[in-house]
Amino acid sequence: MVGSAIYRHLELAGHQNIITRTSKELDLRDAKATYAFFESEQPEYVFLAAAKVGGIVANDTRRAEFIFDNLAIQNNVVDASYRNGAKKLLFLGSSCIYPKLCPQPIKEEYLLTAPLEPTNEPYAIAKIAGIKLCEAYRDQYGFNSISLMPTNLYGPHDNFDLTNSHVLPALMRKIHEAKMRSQKEYVVWGSGRPMREFLYCEDLAEAAVHFMNAYDGKEIINVGTGIDCTIDELARTIMKVVGYEGEIVFDSSKPDGTPRKLLDVSRAQSLGWRARTELEQGLRSTYQWFLANPLSSS
Repeated sequence: MVGSAIYRHLELAGHQNIITRTSKELDLRDAKATYAFFESEQPEYVFLAAAKVGGIVANDTRRAEFIFDNLAIQNNVVDASYRNGAKKLLFLGSSCIYPKLCPQPIKEEYLLTAPLEPTNEPYAIAKIAGIKLCEAYRDQYGFNSISLMPTNLYGPHDNFDLTNSHVLPALMRKIHEAKMRSQKEYVVWGSGRPMREFLYCEDLAEAAVHFMNAYDGKEIINVGTGIDCTIDELARTIMKVVGYEGEIVFDSSKPDGTPRKLLDVSRAQSLGWRARTELEQGLRSTYQWFLANPLSSS
């Protein structure tokens, strides 16, 4: 989702020599293959968007994979970039790096000030390690590596699997299927009260290209909309987009996760970037893509 969006924005900006590989073509967990790729291609600017990601179930049940795979990807790509002469690397982290009970909105300096959300701790620790890896390569080797912390992402090419996806695409598929089956109600995990911020992937891509061109600092940068909503409100907005008129049943026996996760995006805005896509607009574009790509829900 993110890599394809960045590719589109680089093309729009007039770049032609864009080097990409899918995960099937190049397994970035494989150090030998990764170093061979960088030695052969010699990229000058690297967007590190690759990661193993998933929702609350995947994070909590595949904990070893989420920490091991993400550490391997980051270690291989950052080191191979530096050793093969890349001019700059942009690392994409995640808003889950911040403490579970963080003051809101979340400022960048809140990193490592309190315990993490337990369900996604392995993934968060891997992403924190990626930030510190970039900082260490900057400090020791002078390698120009910057780190962006995006909030919850969604958009075309998202993962709509009901078990392993994030909350927004899972809800979209669940509501769509409830409509197709003429169900009177559908179940949503948790209480519906947690608040989340959602960023359209095209906005993140725009931010990545902007900061690759315009920022060389060591400090991490939050990337989000600065606006959040409850899971209940999100579900009802998706129902409006899908055209489903049934009822929501909240299963409070299932975990809610972090109560609230709203990013302070004042640093990003002061550096010339601001999100442009409103939630309902982004949801409509995402749903149109979902309808046009039925295999995405398999």
